Amino acid sequence: MSLQVLNKMFVPMLIALGSTGVLMAVRGLGFRILHKWADGTDTKIDDITIKALRFPSIFWCLAIGLYIGIAVSDLPDKYVLYISKLIHIIVIFSITIAAANLAGKIFTDYIQKANLPIPTTGLAYGILKGTILVLGFLIILSVLGISITPLITALGIGGLAVALALQDTLANLFAGIHILVEKAIRVGDFIKLESGQEGYVDDITWRTTRIRMLPNNIVVIPNSKLSQSIVTNYYLPERRMSLLIPVGVSYSSDPEQVERILIEEAKGAVGQIPGLLGDPEPFVRFIPGFGDSSLDFTLICQVKEFVDQYLAQHELRKRIFRRFRQEGIDIPFPHRTVYVRKEKDWEKQ
Repeated sequence: MSLQVLNKMFVPMLIALGSTGVLMAVRGLGFRILHKWADGTDTKIDDITIKALRFPSIFWCLAIGLYIGIAVSDLPDKYVLYISKLIHIIVIFSITIAAANLAGKIFTDYIQKANLPIPTTGLAYGILKGTILVLGFLIILSVLGISITPLITALGIGGLAVALALQDTLANLFAGIHILVEKAIRVGDFIKLESGQEGYVDDITWRTTRIRMLPNNIVVIPNSKLSQSIVTNYYLPERRMSLLIPVGVSYSSDPEQVERILIEEAKGAVGQIPGLLGDPEPFVRFIPGFGDSSLDFTLICQVKEFVDQYLAQHELRKRIFRRFRQEGIDIPFPHRTVYVRKEKDWEKQ
């Protein structure tokens, strides 16, 4: 690059830097005003839009500054062409980032507000943003004059080799998509795996599903393994579930009295024990029935969700035990009768 060209570039560069600095100052002031305005509104769309545009707006200030710089310059046409392409790339890149962030945040906010059975997971969010970023990348290639067709052909041929090398990764990706579409497992559900682990589904990503167990530990499961395993979802078809509490009493007890006491204690606990429901009303069944040393009943009631059963069982058993003592009903323990046979004289020989 000649000295004459450098001299011609010096003034436009100063103008471009000065314009960019002024635009950045105006940008900062504008965002302060917009934040104050957004804080006074009830909707979240304005807050989401402002956050999504904050970072890309830096590139817009830079692009406008460069445009002003070359507009007042007398650079050769080839340099103006290069800088113009750079401005186009900056603008397309920044718009792509803004659109990806805005679409992802609006998608997440809409799903949460509409309470739709679609999980706002890292996988769904990543697919949406990735699609927009790929489209922006293809547009940038077109601006640079690079033909997309040979690239797609090369990717198609190389994609086969990549697919063979990444079988496990792709299997997990498509298994994760299958889990999201089928909706048999959703973020927030309480599930139990056939291996015995149970907990809340914390996230479904492109490769793994994370389950937060009750001790507050995370179990990480590959999506392909999860899609092939037997899973119990305690939140489907609804969160409420039946709670079965076995109760055994002595054979000297009156079954009618035992049934009445169990129902009274269960109904009286509704509203006092968190998570215990009174609709439908608790009921008792003489099942399993005649045990080895006791009459066995089953108290059946409803709780709001899976984890509520622990406190409900704890409190109901204390109430039942206290009431049985007041009513004089015994809770037997297993016992055995042992017969000792006397050895006869002929057996001693």
